[in-house]
Parts: sequence; structure tokens; C-alpha cells
Amino acid sequence: MVKLNKIYTRTGDDGTSGLVDGSRVSKASALMTAIGDVDEGNSLIGVAATLAEPEMHTRLTMIQNDLFDLGADIATPDKPVEWTPLRVVEAQIKRLEEEIDAMNAQILPLSSFVLPGGSALAAALHVARAAMRRAERSAVAANAETALNPHALSYINRVSDWLFVAARAANNNGTDDVLWVPGASR
Repeated sequence: MVKLNKIYTRTGDDGTSGLVDGSRVSKASALMTAIGDVDEGNSLIGVAATLAEPEMHTRLTMIQNDLFDLGADIATPDKPVEWTPLRVVEAQIKRLEEEIDAMNAQILPLSSFVLPGGSALAAALHVARAAMRRAERSAVAANAETALNPHALSYINRVSDWLFVAARAANNNGTDDVLWVPGASR
């Protein structure tokens, strides 16, 4: 259980941040960039959740919780430790895939690329999707320096897929999607 009595510690004043095992890394490292980008995506999902109906709100909150698991996973170096580290597992990825398939079964097939927009909820989900795509790129860059859990990388990829399909669902199952019209403003 996490218990935080004091928010500031001054330990990061030197430009470093602590990992789960107690080691410290630069706040500018690829690893910390990935963790920060996941946090930003999580925050934007929170904004979208404020606009969502109860069922989608519940699913978005579950994803937010998973993203904290993901952050802990990324922040735990892949080396022997005296405890069982929190890792993203395949079941979390499968759950997202099942939810994507269920939402997508109700949505019109794509006839063009979708512009981010439509309803306020869809627009918020698209912003979160774009942030999670950046988080994925950051995680891939971090993985090039420090091996990450492969399930963590798959999960982050699937979250952005989930957000895209959820945005289409929020746009009246694709009926109210804003479609790209190539060359429309020439």
C-alpha cells in the first residue's frame, strides 16, 4: 500500500528521480520521459472520463489504474530484486482487445481516415490517444536503452488502439466521425 505523508522530498532537486528499486536516474533520461508521457496520457484519459457515460467512465478508470501499473513496471529495472515487481501482464492486454472488439462490432467500417473531433468526449479521447502514441514512442526509445517488459510495450500500444475505437464509439458509433477529405482545402 502506498502511503505519502510528505509530497516534497528535495531528493529530485539535483535533476534525478528514484526508481522502484531505489536507484536514481536523470529526469531527462529516456526512461523518465516514458514514465512522464504515460502520466500525461493518463491525465488526459482522466479528462475524457469526466465526459463519459458510466460504463465508459468505469473502463477509462480501469485503464488509468493499469497505466499506474505500467508506470511502476517501467520504473522497475529488470534485474533481480527481493520482491515480486509489479508488471503488466498479458491478461490486461487481452481485456483491452476484447473491449476493442466489442466496441468495434457496433461501429461503421472506416471509409476514410478520421479527424480528431466530433463530440466533446470523442475529441478528448483523441487527445488522450495522441498522448499515448507519444508515450509509446518514448517507451520504445527507453526500451532501446533499458530492456522493458514486452507486455508493457504491447499494453501501451493497445491503449491507444482502445482510445481510437472508443472515440469512434463516442461519435455515435462512427456515424458522427469527422472524416478526412484529401485535398479539400486546396
